Amino acid sequence: MKIEVWSDFVCPFCYIGKRRLEIALEQFPYKDQVEVEFKSFELDPNAEVYSGKSIHEVLAGKYRMSIEEAKNANNNVGSQAASTGLKYDFDNMKPTNTFDAHRLTKYAKTVGKDKELTEQLLHAYFTEGKLISDPDTLVEIGKSVGLEEEALRQVLADSTSFANDVRIDEALASQIGVTGVPFFVINQKYSVSGAQPTETFKRVLEQVWQEDHPAPKFQDLSGTDAEGAICTDEGCEIPKK
Repeated sequence: MKIEVWSDFVCPFCYIGKRRLEIALEQFPYKDQVEVEFKSFELDPNAEVYSGKSIHEVLAGKYRMSIEEAKNANNNVGSQAASTGLKYDFDNMKPTNTFDAHRLTKYAKTVGKDKELTEQLLHAYFTEGKLISDPDTLVEIGKSVGLEEEALRQVLADSTSFANDVRIDEALASQIGVTGVPFFVINQKYSVSGAQPTETFKRVLEQVWQEDHPAPKFQDLSGTDAEGAICTDEGCEIPKK
C-alpha cells in the first residue's frame, strides 16, 4: 500500500494529520507493507521570508479578525495538536516562505532521509520557533538527520536545485484537485482530505487493505487427518502410518 501526503511545513493541521496517520499505522498489522511518501505543497508560494510579524498578527490580517480572536483560534489548534502528543508554541512561530525547505527535502529523498527531515522541519517550526527559511538553520536541521553539510549548502546556494521536483508535486496536486492540505492519496485510487481523526485513518487502512487482499472464497476446515488424502493429476497421496 502506498500513501502520498501533500503538506506544507507551516500548516498546523499537516503536522497533526501526519501524527494521526502515524498513530493509526502503529496499530495496523500490516504497517511494514505500507509506504508513505511526502509531497510538496506551498500554502503561499509568495510568502515573505520573514516579516517579523507573529503568527497571531498574520492570521488576524488574513482573516480580518482581532489579535485576541487569532490567539483563541490558535489555542484551539494547539489543543488538537496536544491530543496527538505535539506541542505548538504559537508565540514564537516565525511565518515564512517554505520553498527552500521543500527543495531540501527533495534532496534528502535522494539519500533516503526525506521522512526524517520532514519530521524535523515540522518540529523546528511548530515547537522550537525556528526560522525554516534561514539557510544556516536549514543546514543545522539537515545535519541533525545525518545529511552532509557541504551537500546541504550546495543545494541551498543554487535556487534551481531540486526546484523542479517541488514544482512537479505542486502541478500534480493541481491536476488532481488538491486545494488544501494535508491531502492523502492511497494507492492512487482513494483520497482523504484534512487532519482526520486517527480512527478514520485506521478505518481507511483496513478498508483499502481488505480490497487489495480479499479473503479466500472458502475457509478450509479440512485439518491434517491422513484419512483426508486426495488425488491430483500427478497422482494420489499415500497415507503414512
